Amino acid sequence: MDIYKLESLKETVGRDPYVGRGIIVGMTPSGKPVIAYFIMGRSVNSRNRVFETKADGIYTKAFDESKVADPSLIIYRAEGKTGNNVVVTNGNQTDTIIDALNSGGSFESALDTREFEPDAPNFTPRISAMVTLGDKISYKMSILKSIDAEGSDCVRYYFNYPAKPGVGHFIHTYVGDGNPLPSFRGEPERVAIPEDIDAFAKELWETLDENNKISLLVEIIDGKNDETYIFNKNGGN
Repeated sequence: MDIYKLESLKETVGRDPYVGRGIIVGMTPSGKPVIAYFIMGRSVNSRNRVFETKADGIYTKAFDESKVADPSLIIYRAEGKTGNNVVVTNGNQTDTIIDALNSGGSFESALDTREFEPDAPNFTPRISAMVTLGDKISYKMSILKSIDAEGSDCVRYYFNYPAKPGVGHFIHTYVGDGNPLPSFRGEPERVAIPEDIDAFAKELWETLDENNKISLLVEIIDGKNDETYIFNKNGGN
């Protein structure tokens, strides 16, 4: 088995109709850092969302306010920037990380204060990533998971990567459908990042299961003129 094989996102994402929420971070062959974050959902509350851009980041927003049952786990800043760092997560830990960085803390120290989502029996993992720009670009990824089926405690995994041309890593909340939903396990998956990010974003959106996909964010980050692609199933792309 080739442990360094780079799969396409179509191969990796397409093999499973329900991976929940997912984060991809990497670099194009020419050296441009890229992030992607997508949302999938099964409940009416989860599916009632779109991404919207604000001055301080990209947020989830209710598509139909009248259908919101519980906003606590579905409305949050998904992507935000501070200094030379870009943070993307699947929950309000985006704010926790950015607040920590702004007060001298770190990605890890911020997430040490958080745990998985309180949505028993799934105990959905919190997944997070941070790209650090500079002469040498790097990124970190994390998953916070329940240690057991009862949600008695949290285990925290952190991964550090030097950005390499054409290489990315993919982490997601679930590894298939079920009740309860089985949490992601192991290291983030190695994936190929192409040069054409417009085509990459469209292919990723088309690969996500049509019944479960909700929104997708893909962004090329250069610290000055970022290029952002947003797809929303509700209300069109």
